Amino acid sequence: MATTTQKSVDKWKLKKWFEVYPPKVISGEVIGSVPAADDKSMVGRIMKVNLSWITHNPNHSFSVVGLRVTDASGNIANTSIAYLEQQYSYLHSLVRRHSNVVYTHDRVNDKEGKAITFKLLITTQSKVPARTKAVIRKNASAFVAGYAAARSREELLKSLISGELQGEGITKLGESAPISKVEIKRIEF
Repeated sequence: MATTTQKSVDKWKLKKWFEVYPPKVISGEVIGSVPAADDKSMVGRIMKVNLSWITHNPNHSFSVVGLRVTDASGNIANTSIAYLEQQYSYLHSLVRRHSNVVYTHDRVNDKEGKAITFKLLITTQSKVPARTKAVIRKNASAFVAGYAAARSREELLKSLISGELQGEGITKLGESAPISKVEIKRIEF
């Protein structure tokens, strides 16, 4: 007697493709497609994307943005920004001989009271003593707290992408020591 076997369906064929959109603050066009079994399995995923793919600006080629899927319906997935960071190779190229690097790590609140983690990398033009590094770190923490408190999350994101925060940071922090670069190492929203 012959036995009957059922054909199993490949799980991959059951998945549907979702078009992923970045937050409207950055762009309004599709950045890619991602397969998922259903809407619920898409929510919460974090996609790591090069910022220059979204903004079409080659100056952003060393910036990486983590996009968290907030909602998915039909075949569209909307995202919010989870983090923004610079690639290690770029940050490593900023450090030169006969200069110092100051790292900061601050947890601040934006205009709406939501917490944001800032990690900055500040390079000096020449060697500075440890006391001056401590002053730079203290001034950087105060600058970031004031800057974030005066802006909403969207305004803050626009100023980070445009480089406004970095430029203003060089002038504000340059009062205590000659600063050559203020760069965002990582920001977590």
